[in-house]
Amino acid sequence: MLPDPERRASAERPPSYAAIFSAALTAPTRDTPGIVTGPKGKATVRRYNVYRNNVMVSLIDALAAVYPAVLRITGPDFFRAMARFHIRQTPPTSPLLFKYGRDFPAFIEGYEHAAAMPWLADTARIERAWLDAYHAADAEPLSGATLAAVPHEMLASVRFTPHPATRITRSAFAAVAIFAANRGAGPVGTIDAAAPEDALITRPDIEVVVRRLPPGGALFLAALVAGRPLGDAAADALEAVPSFDIGAAIAGMIDAGAFTAIHPGDAP
Repeated sequence: MLPDPERRASAERPPSYAAIFSAALTAPTRDTPGIVTGPKGKATVRRYNVYRNNVMVSLIDALAAVYPAVLRITGPDFFRAMARFHIRQTPPTSPLLFKYGRDFPAFIEGYEHAAAMPWLADTARIERAWLDAYHAADAEPLSGATLAAVPHEMLASVRFTPHPATRITRSAFAAVAIFAANRGAGPVGTIDAAAPEDALITRPDIEVVVRRLPPGGALFLAALVAGRPLGDAAADALEAVPSFDIGAAIAGMIDAGAFTAIHPGDAP
């Protein structure tokens, strides 16, 4: 924390020209900043509004690139109107456009005009997780042989290091099926949207992979990602879903490349 005099000086420092110029770009009701002037002082408002419109269009296009399934589901007009409200509420804080829109799923969840599509926000969460996995750091996935080499009596205490690309999403709706059906251009069949689906998103190599998890799978993997021992994670999953198949879950997470290393603990 800054010492009091420095903190006070920082608070009293006037905003930069860039901050003043950009403050109204996503707020159409704000007046053109007084620092903006055109040639010979003419056409200031019109020129600034053209620039403001270009910024808004670029941000909407950026959101459309991140959320193509949401765009296809809602249609361009609905999506662009929804995105415009989101941008006005949450302007970007980074010059990297691929980082923009992390709050969009939460915005969709509270957007009154999307209330008839309660699964839309979770579909957007999978799309955001897909992009984050795509841009995550590379790492060598954990091999089955490495895990198999752990003595049986030590397995319950083993902890895992998640792959940088590993993401888990949970939904009370069929968000995985809806995501998969709308990421391409093919026809969308009948989907029971009320069927709960959880997803594991990974990128063990070049391609991002989205897998639908069995009941209990998200709870199991989330515990491992949080650093809990294998035995505790399995116990939680079995308590929630007595039919949970631990062997299949471990094989699936190894095949998906969800983890990179193990850390054996003390035997119980």
